Amino acid sequence: MDRWQTMRVFAKVAETGSFAQTARLLHMSPPAVTRAVAALEETIGARLLIRTTRSVKLTEAGSRYYEDCRRILADIAEAESAAAGSNATPSGTLAVTASVLFGKMHVLPIVTHYLDTYPTMSARTLFVDRPVNIVEEGIDVAIRIGRLTDSGLTAARVGSVRHVICGAPAYFARHGVPTTPADLKRHRIAVSTGAWASPEWRFAGNERVVVHSTLQSNTNEVPIAAARSGWGLTRVLHYQIGPDLLEGRLRIVLDEYEEAPIPVHVLYPEGRRAPAKVRTFVDLAVSQLRANRTLN
Repeated sequence: MDRWQTMRVFAKVAETGSFAQTARLLHMSPPAVTRAVAALEETIGARLLIRTTRSVKLTEAGSRYYEDCRRILADIAEAESAAAGSNATPSGTLAVTASVLFGKMHVLPIVTHYLDTYPTMSARTLFVDRPVNIVEEGIDVAIRIGRLTDSGLTAARVGSVRHVICGAPAYFARHGVPTTPADLKRHRIAVSTGAWASPEWRFAGNERVVVHSTLQSNTNEVPIAAARSGWGLTRVLHYQIGPDLLEGRLRIVLDEYEEAPIPVHVLYPEGRRAPAKVRTFVDLAVSQLRANRTLN
C-alpha cells in the first residue's frame, strides 16, 4: 500500500475513531486497515494512535500528523479535480469560521442556504471568539470583524459594524440617559469578558472612559439580556442587538461619541486558484452580507 493510501486510511481512522467504521467507509477489511496504520507508524517511527477495546485516540504526534495529512490529502484531491477538469463543481467539505454571535446570526443562514444549493456538499463551522489561523486550522473561508493586517489572504469587504452603548427604555426612565461618556461612571454596567473585552471604552476624539462593571459574563448574550431586562447598560457591536433595536426593546445612547465603524471582510487563502467550493461560497456570502441592512 503506497504512502498516500496509508495516510488516507490513518486520517479516516482519526476522524471516525474506529478501525471498523473506517474499513466500511473505505471498502477495506478491518485487518487491512490495521496493517495500513501499523505500516505508517513503522515508517514514521512514532506511535500515532492509542487503541483500547473501547476507543481509538490520537497521540500528541498523531494529532500533529493528522493535521498535516488533512492538508496534504486536500491538496491532492484539489490537484486531481483540476487536472480532470472538474474544479468547476463544488465538492467535499467546506470549513467556515466566524465569531460566535455573528456566526449564529448571519453566517449560519448562509451556510445552510449553500448546503441547500449544493446538496452533495457538507460543511463544518468554527464559531469562536478568538483569533483563528485559517491555514493552520484547515479553514476555507473566514468572516472577520476588524481591521486587517497584511496576512496574504484574499479579502472582500462586505460591510461594517459599530460599537454602541445601549439600554432598555425602562432603565432610562428610572436612571436617566447618559449624555457624555463620563456619565457612564454613575450607571450600572454589564460586560462580556471575551477575548477582545477591555474595561476601557474608547470614543471618538480619542476619549476614553474606564468603566466599573457590576456584572461580568464570559458570553455576549448575558450582558445583552441584562440590558434588555432593564437592569443596566452594556456596550456591544450593533449587529448583536439588531432585532432588539427594531422592536424597541433596546435603545442606543451616546451615538454621537462613537468611534469609526469596524470593517467586516470575507477572507480566504490565496496563492493558488481557489477550488469551486470556496469560490461559490464566497460569491454567496459576499452577496448576502452586502445586502444585509444591519451591516450596510
